[in-house]
Amino acid sequence: MIPFLDLHSVNSRFHEQFETAFREVLDSGYFILSDKVEAFEKQFASFCGVRHCIGVGNGLDALRLILEGYKALGRLQEGQEVLVASNTFIATILAIKQAGMKPVLVETQFEGFNFKLEALESAISENTAAIMPVHLYGQLANMASINQLAAKHSLLVIEDAAQAHGAKDESGHRAGSLAEAAGFSFYPAKNLGALGDAGAITTNDDDLAKMVRKLRNYGGSQKYVSDEVGINSRLDVLQAVFLGIKLGALDEDNDARRKIAARYLSEIKNKKVVLPMYNGSEDHVFHLFVVRVADRSHFRAYLEAEGVGSLIHYPIAPHEQKAFPEFADISFPVAERLHREVVSLPISPVMTPEQVETVISVVNRY
Repeated sequence: MIPFLDLHSVNSRFHEQFETAFREVLDSGYFILSDKVEAFEKQFASFCGVRHCIGVGNGLDALRLILEGYKALGRLQEGQEVLVASNTFIATILAIKQAGMKPVLVETQFEGFNFKLEALESAISENTAAIMPVHLYGQLANMASINQLAAKHSLLVIEDAAQAHGAKDESGHRAGSLAEAAGFSFYPAKNLGALGDAGAITTNDDDLAKMVRKLRNYGGSQKYVSDEVGINSRLDVLQAVFLGIKLGALDEDNDARRKIAARYLSEIKNKKVVLPMYNGSEDHVFHLFVVRVADRSHFRAYLEAEGVGSLIHYPIAPHEQKAFPEFADISFPVAERLHREVVSLPISPVMTPEQVETVISVVNRY
């Protein structure tokens, strides 16, 4: 069986370094916001090409804290609208709602699984305050066009970069540096994955960074002194050191993913399987390799019978989730079709050439 993702093999490459780092943390006696968290924050900020990285508990909190930070700074207000693609993971929308703002869903497109730019501009209203593009599946959104549109209407842009660690635009700028701020998730399955929950915020905004550092730690700039109404969402020290170890291999791992994707794109030749769009650049890190198949259930059953794992990202469109009754009367035909048809094939830096060949052969026989 070729698993969809073999996390044991992904992480076993670092076991010796993990064990050494674990002992160092254990012996230090410091487990919350120590110098080791600061070291990873500096390391990841440098990697992304920004001045600040603030480690937090998870990717959802990262996005929420950016919004809360801008509210505390007076640049956003409760009840204002944030535009977001209609086919994102539910966490993007939860962050907006938890920050007391209103998510406005925008129709997507089949190519690139991201904003339809005409629909994005049409969705802007007098109450719109921000745009939250999602680099879905590891492919950068069209940030140049989005930033241009945002500037025209004086809107903030906040990247949901949870799946795009290391992706670069044509100028070589990485995800996390392409807007006012960005939220990252280090969920174990991500390209840069922790061994538990973890997240981070990146930004060049000095005021936002200062505010978010307070908000993640009960709203205080020092112990037992609260300046703001904050939350408890701090990057765990152990996760910080594990992530720092793995960050050194991220670019190489992303290259390995792109090479597998290139093989899939050139060698899978089955009219029943719609392949994703990719221009061959570094703007895609292939967190996921997502195809579309009309009869998804049949296709996945076939893959399973042939020993190839798969997953669905994601089976239910956000506006069809019971958690969001306010969207019940809205229809997004493209997003709905995507959520009916998408299937994620195995892709990871530890896949062998033989496993890749098997996946290609199995898909072509479908």
